[in-house]
Amino acid sequence: MLPSLKTAFTLLSILQLVSSRAVNPPSQQMLKEVIRLIQQHLSGVQVPCNDTRVAQVAFTDQKMQDQELLCQADLVLTKVTRCKESYEPLVTNLKRLHDKKNCTLSDENEIYLRHFLPALGNFTQGLYRRGGLPAAQ
Repeated sequence: MLPSLKTAFTLLSILQLVSSRAVNPPSQQMLKEVIRLIQQHLSGVQVPCNDTRVAQVAFTDQKMQDQELLCQADLVLTKVTRCKESYEPLVTNLKRLHDKKNCTLSDENEIYLRHFLPALGNFTQGLYRRGGLPAAQ
């Protein structure tokens, strides 16, 4: 009796673990794609339009929601018109991730695009390691 009870408990624990792992798989896939696209841009000889100045997004601001930061990053890359075709796939995936219609972006502080992309990459990798975006934000 004891071995079968132990087996049942083990199976229940495994089932619970597996079901809790798949919290938000679509966002995990999109994050993975965003990370891949950023790495692709950074691994090239030169980041497309790397000397373009863009608004700085406060990715390390703990008070900001992840959705808002992704929306701001989307807005920043949308404003890079000179290399629009280079960043279009990244913008599309960011839009899918944040699902917001509009967000606010301050042009108070600017950085070069070549510095913005690694910051966005670090942020999205952190989201990926944490298991994606929360379902409702």
